[in-house]
Amino acid sequence: MNWLNLFKPMPKNVFSAWQIELTTRCPLRCRMCIREGIKEWHNGDMSFENFKTLIPYFKYVETVVLEGWGESLLYKNLIDVIRLVKTEGPQVGFVTGGKGLDRKYIFELINAGVDFIGFSLAGSSARTHESIRVNSDFGGILENTKTFNEIKASKKLGKPKLHIVYLMLRDNISEVPYLMNLAKDIGIAEVVLTNLTHVANEWQESQRVFICNGRGAYENKSGGTPDLPHNSAIKLPVGQASRLSEKVFYEKILNETELKARELKIKIRRPSLSPVEVPVCEENPLRNLYISVDGEVSPCVYLNPPVPSPFKRIYCGNKFETEKVSFGNIFREPFHAIWNKKEYIDFRESFILRKRRFEEIYSPFLDMERLKRFEVIPLPDPPKQCRTCHKMLGV
Repeated sequence: MNWLNLFKPMPKNVFSAWQIELTTRCPLRCRMCIREGIKEWHNGDMSFENFKTLIPYFKYVETVVLEGWGESLLYKNLIDVIRLVKTEGPQVGFVTGGKGLDRKYIFELINAGVDFIGFSLAGSSARTHESIRVNSDFGGILENTKTFNEIKASKKLGKPKLHIVYLMLRDNISEVPYLMNLAKDIGIAEVVLTNLTHVANEWQESQRVFICNGRGAYENKSGGTPDLPHNSAIKLPVGQASRLSEKVFYEKILNETELKARELKIKIRRPSLSPVEVPVCEENPLRNLYISVDGEVSPCVYLNPPVPSPFKRIYCGNKFETEKVSFGNIFREPFHAIWNKKEYIDFRESFILRKRRFEEIYSPFLDMERLKRFEVIPLPDPPKQCRTCHKMLGV
């Protein structure tokens, strides 16, 4: 059976994005990374021969994102991989910490046809950035973005499109407004602000800038993944009251940032700092998926880190153990067999039911800001492994 026949009624691009992890190795030791405190980290690279077996699928994917839990620039066949993806038509790119880039590598990436590159920053100054993204070179990142723009201009090219990905923490959110001037100075026209999604230790928990007000959160009664209904009311975690007052301050900072962005004509994307239960999380497992270095197919990167299972999560101040999720190995079985496994179908069906119910009830009120004023949204439960993920709070 040809799995492609399953999608005949659908448009050519069945999938929005496939995120493919080329390596789990990374030269940085970022304080907000899941690997902090993990001794049994699986370091490895996807074999180039295995990657080539994925090529036939890419014609059905809009965007191929070449990243996972490692630094893609370390992958020795990255240039070859980009060229192969481009032969099938999708957009291709990745987010990077920038370590290992030089002028020669930049030329090769541009010539290979990479469509987008995001540079990860954790501060608008070298001192702040390098204290969080340990082993990073703030000045080097800025110089590399300038080199990209210089070479693009000399070749009269519009790509790769460059953007900044800035992880907001308590220790760096005050520098967000200055990020707009920095972006303008280095020729970047888009900034993506993000929240700390996966919290693995107490320092990380202390650094998140969004609040959990009880909507969609769970009590930790057994120490394991909760089986409570997704809309169960809970008590505010310790310290939540102070977070509420801090949020007002953070919102002022972000409002100032948005004003500055408009003034400098910089496109900015920012997440909410308050929870809004969403029917389908931003990772959108209905149209996206994640493939690990070993070929394991998961709904998203947060459900299959390269650590032993179960792995630790701190969700809204409570500790949980979460089982890793893989529905099959694409290097050992056909993709159609994985996609159509009952367990995978049931996983996606949970989100389909949530989306359908959401649209039935709130179709006139799809503006997220207006939804914040409503009480608990009576949606069906998400999959068990997703109930302790901050992505389900829309932050």
